[in-house]
Formats: sequence, C-alpha cells, structure tokens
Amino acid sequence: MRKLGFLCLMLIGLMMVASCHDEETYADQKKRERSAINKYIADSAVTVISEDEFLKDTTTDVNKNEWVLFESSGVYMQIVRRGSGKPLAYGESETVLCRFTERNLLTDSIQLSNVLFPSVSQTFDKMSVENYSGTFRGSFDKSSLMYRAYGNGSTTVPQGWLVPLTFINLGRYIHADDEIAKVRLIVPHDMGQAYATASVYPCLYDITYQRGR
Repeated sequence: MRKLGFLCLMLIGLMMVASCHDEETYADQKKRERSAINKYIADSAVTVISEDEFLKDTTTDVNKNEWVLFESSGVYMQIVRRGSGKPLAYGESETVLCRFTERNLLTDSIQLSNVLFPSVSQTFDKMSVENYSGTFRGSFDKSSLMYRAYGNGSTTVPQGWLVPLTFINLGRYIHADDEIAKVRLIVPHDMGQAYATASVYPCLYDITYQRGR
C-alpha cells in the first residue's frame, strides 16, 4: 500500500509538471531542458570531456569530476567504478540488476529510487539485456520499479541506461575486493523514460549494474 501511495504521488507531481508546459512549443521545452543541464554542469563544477578524449582510455577522472559527453545522443556519463567481472560480450544475453536514484533536473527533485525510499530499498530493478553486435537492447522485469512507475505496458529499458554497458564490467560480489560497476548519467528526454520523453525533461541518475545469478 505504501508503494502504491508513493507511486501515485510521484505520478501526480509529474502530471503537474507536464501541465505547466502545455503552452510551450517543443523548441521552448528543449531550450528549458538544455538550460537545466547546463545549470547542473555549472553548479556541480563538472568537467566535460569529449568522446575522442574519453575513448583514449575510456575513463573519467572522478577526482576532477570528469564526465564524457556523447554528442550523438546527448548523454553525459561519469564512470565511478568500472566494476569487477567482464563486459557483456557480442551475442550474449544476461540478467542485469540495478540500484538507482533518479533526479528530475528541471525541478531539481528526486523522483524515483530503489535506494533511498525504505519501502523499496531492499529491491533491485531487474532487466534482461542483449548485446546485439555492439548495440544493447533491454527489457525490464515487470517487478521493477522503473516499469511500475513508467512502463505503461512497455518493458523497454531507456536507451540512456544502456549507454554505459559498452564501457563497464558486469560482475557480482564473490570475493572481498570485488566491486559492482557504478555510473552517473545525465539523460536527455529522448533517451529517457516515458514521462521524461513526453514532458521533455532531463534526468540525473546514479546507477549500479550487477550481473544476475
């Protein structure tokens, strides 16, 4: 019941945000989105590096608060931990378990999290992911918080969530020194979940990726 109440409140808030922008053009909404991203980058002293620079060693220096911008998608990514294990290989399918927090950058507010909210803090979002010749496809299990909040009948994983899979390792806690991959993402509306796409707002994510059992 608490979970249902939380989701209802969150969806009401999202509808209120959408209604505020009914009279804006799509160009206006994209400009607002761009301003919100730029504000976060400035306020957080983010150092943006180019994709060419990133691809030299596929690392982002957390001490310098480096994030790479993928120009073709508009996604910004910081690899906090690459993780133990190995990348998802070509042709391989795997269950991936995620813990995440989602912040709406337009309202500067946390919208969804299976880390911070007690009612769901012991759960993972589960998705089935396939590496199809270097292109990743993913679908959420219907028990996942992201599906229950935004699915509307579709289990498709937002493309922004799949961007890091080219560069991180998927593993599990087996040995004491094992690490689970963790990234931070700024995801523009057209690479994001259904409500972000419809209402044209960017989201900031902290996400861990763990290979399922």
